[in-house]
Amino acid sequence: MRLAALAAAFVLVAAPAAVQAQDATPLVDAEWLKAHAGDDNLVILDIRDNIEGTDLGELPYIANAVVAPYASAGWRVEVEGVPAQIPPAEQIAGLIGGLGIDGDDHVVIVPWGTDSSEFGGATRVYWTFKYLGHDAVSILDGGWRQYDAQGGERVAEAATRPATDFPFEIREELRATTADVEAALAQGITLIDARPEEQYLGQSKSPVVRVEGTIPGSRNLPHSNFYSAEYASFARPETIDALLKGLEVAEGEDNIVFCNTGHWASIAWFALAEVAGNEHTAMYDGSMAEWAADPARPIQ
Repeated sequence: MRLAALAAAFVLVAAPAAVQAQDATPLVDAEWLKAHAGDDNLVILDIRDNIEGTDLGELPYIANAVVAPYASAGWRVEVEGVPAQIPPAEQIAGLIGGLGIDGDDHVVIVPWGTDSSEFGGATRVYWTFKYLGHDAVSILDGGWRQYDAQGGERVAEAATRPATDFPFEIREELRATTADVEAALAQGITLIDARPEEQYLGQSKSPVVRVEGTIPGSRNLPHSNFYSAEYASFARPETIDALLKGLEVAEGEDNIVFCNTGHWASIAWFALAEVAGNEHTAMYDGSMAEWAADPARPIQ
């Protein structure tokens, strides 16, 4: 399904005062970011990987942005043999506080915006902030691609901020465990597999997953349906609603999204929970890497 060439699903309007949590919407566009880059308590968080290995010349950074690459800064770690999990709360809060982000800051996350999978770094970091109880967080729709195309200011070096304490209050309801998935199977709660169709059908698998297949009874909604690589924009609410209706997922019903390691699943979680507004969506962080590790668990 081709996504329409549309701007951000949500656009914030300019406000002269510092941005507060209640003003934060899931997606902001490049023009909004350019207008608000100097606001008090606004932190631009650049999570792009391999910035130094590009052809961006002497000005590869967004003005006023702190940098914490998704793949190398420590956003995900191996936990009890399961790869790419959220670190212990104190550890991930230490990473965020070390970037100079505190509980009063509105964070705008910036990926490259190249395709759905790469944009998933932003949705995963966004989910991390929400899981830690921080509501003042947004993603730059289209990422660097949109920012640069619209003439955003570029600088030679990343910004630095004094380290601080980042407070957190875990929201357990946003993270599904293996036990939660087992309970969902018993109760008939909807499970949504955000992997590509060939992995869902067992025709291929990720190297981190023991065997091919999916969790029994799950429905497939590939992450690539939520982001247009051609136009560098996330799906609008009506597009997401149509996708869910196609899966016969009722509005507001309980559901758990998963993939291989909780990366692609974060894209689906962001679409359902944040853009479409379903507060009953949880993400299975361990996903198939954890589920399939035990041969006793069923695989379809």
